[in-house]
Amino acid sequence: MELARITSRGQTTIPKRIREGANLHAGDVIAFEIEGTHVVVRKVSGRDTYLQGLSDSMTEWASQEDEEAWRDL
Repeated sequence: MELARITSRGQTTIPKRIREGANLHAGDVIAFEIEGTHVVVRKVSGRDTYLQGLSDSMTEWASQEDEEAWRDL
């Protein structure tokens, strides 16, 4: 078991051993689900075309200016 703290902005770091074990790399897409009282995190693979397509189509606020404007929300 690995532990990580959630920041006041809702961010956390996936521990290195977990990233390596799950073969996660910068730029990978991960999905979050709730199962009872557990949060399940999984890597979105090539067969998850719906989620990847959804992610790829959400470019409405993809500029650097938009990122800066929405950063503190």
